[in-house]
Amino acid sequence: MTGKQLEFDQRVHRLNKKHAKLSRGYRATMRRDGLVVMKPQRVKSALPAKVLVMCLLGLFAFKTFLLTSLGPSGYQYRVDALAEGTSVEKAGAWVMQIDPVSQLLSEQLSKLLP
Repeated sequence: MTGKQLEFDQRVHRLNKKHAKLSRGYRATMRRDGLVVMKPQRVKSALPAKVLVMCLLGLFAFKTFLLTSLGPSGYQYRVDALAEGTSVEKAGAWVMQIDPVSQLLSEQLSKLLP
C-alpha cells in the first residue's frame, strides 16, 4: 500500500471506533474556540461497586452478630443443618460458613458486650 492509502485506512479505522463509542451515548460540549464537539459518555455499570461493597459489609455484619449471639458451636450446628438441605440451602450454608473475618469480628464484639 502507498503511504496515502495507509493513512486513509488508519483514519477510517479511527472514525469507525469513534462512531462505535458515540453510538453508546454522547454529550455535546463546547470548546474554548466555540466549536461544539460530541464526546462519548462512559458506559455505567448496572451494579455500582458501592452497592456491592455495602452488601458485603452487611453480610459480614449479619454473620458476626449471629456468631456472637449463638456462639461458635451453635452457629456451626445451624450451618451444618442448612448444608443438608436443598441446593439453595447448601449454597446458603456455603455463604454462611464461619470465615476468619467474621470470627475475628465476633471475638472483638463479644469482648465489648458483657
